[in-house]
Amino acid sequence: MVFLADVLCTRVRNLDEEALVEAYDRYSPELYRYAVRLLGDELRAEECVSETFNRLLLAVKNGGGPRQYLRAYLYRIAHNWVTDQYRRRSLELLPLDDQIPTDAYAEPLHVLAEELERQQVRQALSKLTAEQRQVIVLRYLEDWELTEISQVMDKPVGAVKALQHRALNSLRRILTRAEEVMV
Repeated sequence: MVFLADVLCTRVRNLDEEALVEAYDRYSPELYRYAVRLLGDELRAEECVSETFNRLLLAVKNGGGPRQYLRAYLYRIAHNWVTDQYRRRSLELLPLDDQIPTDAYAEPLHVLAEELERQQVRQALSKLTAEQRQVIVLRYLEDWELTEISQVMDKPVGAVKALQHRALNSLRRILTRAEEVMV
């Protein structure tokens, strides 16, 4: 059975204009969301999406590009671009939500406590390795399955599980230290 995603991948490799538009429409919103979460900057996230599709086109024009798993291929390009950004400059705190919810009836102390917790998690995420951060964001913020993550990272599922385990342990240690400092 041929999957629709495989058909789209083949059409993209043939530079079918409708397929390219379909791929952009299908994957750009989630790539943007992923980049915003990692970069903490909407403009740079837009740049990431633009560069991701530009690199896809260049690869396909040069006879390369994905043979299957177009989505995973795009995420790998985006992740590499984000990693390059981390290497070039230090990043601001990573946003976990699109925006802070504004509830007129919420207790101010509760809202403040939630924001402080978000800031701690953002700081902890920024201290992980790029691969650990990628696994945590895809698994827990984007709600991806381990098999999907393994395709993006081009690693066996077992290696992704191990990476996830190490990342969660690191986050736990970082957050525990942060709590101890606050007490």
